[in-house]
Amino acid sequence: MSSPEFFDPSAIEPLLPPPPPPAANYLPVREADGLLFVAGQTPHIAGELPIRGRVGAEVSPEEARRLARGAALNALSALGAHLGGLEKIARIVTVTGYVAATPEFTAHPAVIDGASEVLIECLGEAGRHSRAAVGVASLPDGAPVEVSVIAQRRVPHSAEATPGAARSLQA
Repeated sequence: MSSPEFFDPSAIEPLLPPPPPPAANYLPVREADGLLFVAGQTPHIAGELPIRGRVGAEVSPEEARRLARGAALNALSALGAHLGGLEKIARIVTVTGYVAATPEFTAHPAVIDGASEVLIECLGEAGRHSRAAVGVASLPDGAPVEVSVIAQRRVPHSAEATPGAARSLQA
């Protein structure tokens, strides 16, 4: 990647896992007014969780951080499938990370840093975001982490693509 503001989706997309199918009755991505709401993603690989359990018990913080990276990659995969390519992402707006943990475990932000890191690594400055990291008692299928993302669709910059845009900027 030549610049932190620009990323080359052709280098990233072949490395992404296939988008996971919804586990229940919901859409993987819902778009409203240019915002893309990605349903919670767990770190499933080919339909399987590599590790199940709670952080602080069956899962180490380091393992959970790696799993958060996998959940973020699944979120990117869902976005790419919905948009027809990652180049159509303007930015990641916010991330909410859920960590299934023991009551004593309190390093939830360090776990979800794994998701934040992969978004920035893949998207450069467009991957920087606001975030919440929340500890929970359990997650679907025994997943140690789940990540949901809100992204913004890239808007075409030509005046042809957005009639009246040039006039409204000059007014």
